[in-house]
Amino acid sequence: MAASAVFVAFCVLAQPGPELGIDGGNFTLDGRPVFLLGCSYYGGAAVKDSDAVRADLDEMREAGFNWIRVWATWDVFGNGVAVLDDDGRPNKACLRRLKRLCNLAGNRGMVVDVTVSRLNRPCFPGNLEEHTAVVEQLGRTLKRFRNVYFDVGNERNVKGPRHVPMDQVGRLIAAVKAVDPERLCTASNAGGDLALEQAVEYVNTGHVDFLALHRPRKEDTPATTESFTRSVIETLEKSGHVVPVHYQEPFRRDYGRWQPQSGDFVKDLDGARAGGAAGWCFHNGAARKRADGRPRRSFDMRPDEGRLFDQLDSAEMGFIDVLKQRRLNGGESAAAIGNFAVASAGRF
Repeated sequence: MAASAVFVAFCVLAQPGPELGIDGGNFTLDGRPVFLLGCSYYGGAAVKDSDAVRADLDEMREAGFNWIRVWATWDVFGNGVAVLDDDGRPNKACLRRLKRLCNLAGNRGMVVDVTVSRLNRPCFPGNLEEHTAVVEQLGRTLKRFRNVYFDVGNERNVKGPRHVPMDQVGRLIAAVKAVDPERLCTASNAGGDLALEQAVEYVNTGHVDFLALHRPRKEDTPATTESFTRSVIETLEKSGHVVPVHYQEPFRRDYGRWQPQSGDFVKDLDGARAGGAAGWCFHNGAARKRADGRPRRSFDMRPDEGRLFDQLDSAEMGFIDVLKQRRLNGGESAAAIGNFAVASAGRF
């Protein structure tokens, strides 16, 4: 009996949280189908205050969120996060906070999207060699966290410093899987809606496990999400591929002239689910038209700015309230959160 208890304790320590998987066009947590309802938490690996992270994650869970998106390479408002130092050695402070975040999320039954972007500036890889070193380091560091997936190239199709050719996407994912064969990986698409013929290229050449799509940030976008999702899925099916379609970064407040309201977030989420998408994210970020960028939301959650939920505005909190009400009523947000049972509440 004692030996069995020790083995169970070891397993809990070895793999905090649920195991993310894929079944056809759906995500799974511990083998059960689940819709991933997410929230941008971009600068999360730069937050030193564990209590602030815990408070944000607890509020997310209360609303029904079951995944977050955090960046492993980030540098906004002087808020830098780098997996590797300038000399190519592991950045221990960054990796320690990233592991803490994955652990805290896992204890709450939540998935973590760990994103890498290529740019010619500090904190970011600037070429394929540096990029490969970053994703390999992530593969080694986060190997025990089965609630994590990697976006190896944020908006990789956008021209300029962040561009990652599709064949290089395949090489980056192969590098990750050489370290951790079961790690789920993708590379995100932006700059307008994905051309349908490219959906197949992502699978055949990029070797992604699922599509991660960023849609246009326009007033008519929520009305077209359901039909667009169906078109992407039909294109994949006709080519013999069935993979999840994941809305990793939709529109947000304070980005452009259009200011989405609470109902726009609700409509877009509902359209994604109705169209057959496997996941959707409540995106949030800094105010682009203000010199100080405030409220900066997930882009900067250091003490002077406040934790994420302290920075959300009334329209965003109105959307959160809708999610909470749906969960209380046993609606789709309750289904999204899944049936994950925390093994040890004391580790929260």
